[in-house]
Amino acid sequence: MLIARRADTRARADFATWKMLAKLNGFSALPAEAQSFLEGYRQLLARMTEADASEATIQLMYKSYYAEMGGSGTPPEIPSRASEPVKDAGNVTAFRRPPPRPKPAVSGPATKPRLPVALIFACLAIVYVSIRLYWR
Repeated sequence: MLIARRADTRARADFATWKMLAKLNGFSALPAEAQSFLEGYRQLLARMTEADASEATIQLMYKSYYAEMGGSGTPPEIPSRASEPVKDAGNVTAFRRPPPRPKPAVSGPATKPRLPVALIFACLAIVYVSIRLYWR
């Protein structure tokens, strides 16, 4: 069953990747195996809906990968992952920058009084001059 799950996961991932590359005009760059699976998908697409054709192609790839990974006999039936239909596409919100937060008010007993730079410079100058005069 572990091989079956791995094969199914790989088949679904490869099919989605190959399908996207084919849509981006990269079909010729795909390996021969991928091209053959996508050709089969296109033929199935002419006869059935896109979801059914995709699932049928994934099942073919799954059987191929199961045998390639060492699975013996017929591959076990993996329940198809039914994707839930999108109910409402209006749940996407556009990114908006949050409003700037106001700076907290600086007041109260917890704040330190700030001395102006000129006052500090004047005090240092007075200390320097008084030390020079004292040492003479």
